[in-house]
Amino acid sequence: MPKPKVYVICGPTASGKTALSIELAKEIGGEIVSCDSMQIYKEMDIGTAKPTIQEMQGIKHYMIDIVSPDERYSVADYKKQAKLAIREIINKGKIPILVGGTGLYVDSLIYEIEYQDIEFDEQYRNELEKREEIEGLQNLYEEAKKIDPQAIEKISKNDKKRIMRILEIYHATGKNKTEQEKKSREKEVEFDYKVYAISWDREILYDRINKRVDIMIQQGLIEEVKKIYNKYEKFPTAMQGLGYKEVVEYLENKISKEEMIKKIKMETRRYAKRQLTWFRKNKQTIWLNGQDTIQNNIKIILEG
Repeated sequence: MPKPKVYVICGPTASGKTALSIELAKEIGGEIVSCDSMQIYKEMDIGTAKPTIQEMQGIKHYMIDIVSPDERYSVADYKKQAKLAIREIINKGKIPILVGGTGLYVDSLIYEIEYQDIEFDEQYRNELEKREEIEGLQNLYEEAKKIDPQAIEKISKNDKKRIMRILEIYHATGKNKTEQEKKSREKEVEFDYKVYAISWDREILYDRINKRVDIMIQQGLIEEVKKIYNKYEKFPTAMQGLGYKEVVEYLENKISKEEMIKKIKMETRRYAKRQLTWFRKNKQTIWLNGQDTIQNNIKIILEG
């Protein structure tokens, strides 16, 4: 029996994944499984560029708005739930389309990587938080680099959440994240993943990112962050996300509004660069030209 086919549309932020995936779903009778580590959170709509009801055009989406911003959510959690969604779509006689820019989530599925669902050690997390306050994040970054040099290559020096995760995995298991990934790849992949990524000329992509940030501000990103910031007693892990942590800095009067906007644009451009590096390492990826029409790209996908 051939394995069920699953289309994957990935690529950097602001590359047009949503528009392409919805048109593809309409064309082939598909449903969409989000592969975005921020769109899983409820109440975080503007800063995560979540597709609106209008944009969805009646296409059912899974793995969006599934957890509260103050909840912890692991890659292992994502993989488990995303696979259930994929099977549900197949059982309905429809075609699953995996869409998003979170490389870790994509890889967990297309390479069948088993990430250990490590129990959260609150005491150790608090220790790390205190160390970050006293020593600075750079020290934790250097420690993580010694533990797992391969994993740290894919992470920004400012990505507190992922730097701490490397340290937590090693603390809990005695093995680094990269070692665990290599071992887990031995498992056979369940589905036939057809992986496509959208590429743009760098300057055009950066311009799209800058414009998107301006639109997010106009749509009320600051108000969205303020509401979440004031609602939850426990500071949400989700608020460490790109676009959110910069607004928090502004709300805490650490930076001006102009500095905040500039910082969001700069960090988003850096993130897009890291996403491109990540997806280029996936040998099975077929690259689509973002400057081409959606219909032409759909034709390439269906002929592939």
